[in-house]
Order: sequence, then structure tokens, then C-alpha cells
Amino acid sequence: MIHRPSSFALAMFLVAGSLVACSGEPQSLASYIAAICSTPFRAALEAEASYLSENVAAMTKMMIDMGIRPSGDVDADFVAMMVPHHQGAIEMAEAELRYGRNEQLRRMAQEIIVTQQQEIAAMRLAVGKAPTPDQTYASK
Repeated sequence: MIHRPSSFALAMFLVAGSLVACSGEPQSLASYIAAICSTPFRAALEAEASYLSENVAAMTKMMIDMGIRPSGDVDADFVAMMVPHHQGAIEMAEAELRYGRNEQLRRMAQEIIVTQQQEIAAMRLAVGKAPTPDQTYASK
């Protein structure tokens, strides 16, 4: 039997490769997230810190939750990775609604929330999983 790396391991290898190519220094996903967390906050206005904090939390959760254990079913694995990706977009859009002032962007954020929720539901249905009332994509 040929040993094949898991999708998660491959994704992490590609992320690490991208980071090496971009920064010249090998980094882990944890150090990448730490860099995301610290860099914007150094220059951020105090009023923007809460917004940035929420976005970093959403992106960090998304990246962690996308690291699935392959099931052997490509379709189920696709959904398992895409749901957290869409949830991250929803949480980022919710932060825009809480802190943003641009009406055009606020409308877009509302549309993002609705369409991402619909896509999560459609993907779950496509693999035989009914959306439930307590799903994490419900607006908070």
C-alpha cells in the first residue's frame, strides 16, 4: 500500500511553502497566525482594534476548522472544509456590520451573510446532511 499524505498535511505543506516563498523564513501555521494577529494591531487605531481582533479570531478559527481528517469521501471532505471557510466569511461580515460605516459595504456584508448561509445549507444537503437550527452559521 502506498502511503499518501493527508489533505490537511498537504495543505499545511503548501501554506508553509507559500510562507517560505514570501518571507524567506520557514514558519508554522501558528507563527503565521501570530504574525496576522500582531502586525495590524501595532499600527491600528484604538477604535479599530476590536474590529481587527474579531477578524483575526474568525480567520484563526476558520484555518483551524478547515484542517479536517480526510474521510475517504472527497465530496464530504470538500463540504467539511468549505463550511468553516464560509463561516469565516460570515463572521467577518458580521464584524463589518458591527463596526463599519460605509453603507454600500454594510449592504454587501448583509448579502455575504445570506449567501454564505445558503451555500452552507446547500452543501450540507448535497452530502445528505440536513441543516439544523443550531448550526454555527446562524447570525449571532
